Amino acid sequence: MSRIGKRPISIPQKVTVTIEGQQVAVKGPKGELSRILPNEVIVEQEGETLLVKRRDESRAARQRHGLCRTLVSNMVEGVSQGFQRRLEIQGVGYRAQVQGRNLVLSVGYSHPVQIEPPEGVQMAVENNTNVLVSGIDKEIVGNIAARIRAVRPPEPYKGKGIRYAGEFVRRKAGKAGKK
Repeated sequence: MSRIGKRPISIPQKVTVTIEGQQVAVKGPKGELSRILPNEVIVEQEGETLLVKRRDESRAARQRHGLCRTLVSNMVEGVSQGFQRRLEIQGVGYRAQVQGRNLVLSVGYSHPVQIEPPEGVQMAVENNTNVLVSGIDKEIVGNIAARIRAVRPPEPYKGKGIRYAGEFVRRKAGKAGKK
């Protein structure tokens, strides 16, 4: 039995959950999310908790049980608190700024790189080198943060590039001098 799938999801105050067949809609103070879950799982609401159960003991149902529980839990957490990812830019002359809704990165290319966020995702820049990506959908926030990091991933020799806050970049020794 899935250990994650068995855990109930508590519903905070000001959050409403609507279950219509396989579609689960969650509405809260930060916004509204909905998702259609696979047929192998059932979502039941019991008071202030949600339970995700399997229809049967098939392999597909067992595989999707914990996943669906986590997806629903992330929806509830997103509409109540939201998600955010922090990125750090390291390198001489590397910086970021927000123009309108777009993020503009100057990271050593001949041109600035613009990243346009989708609806529901906000970007902020602190001290020209710290980028904050926030929103209610964990999947979209993570994907946008990964796209920003992919513009200039951290390199192992000097450590320059864009990295997640707290990410450890293993450093390598450069070329040894001639003897």
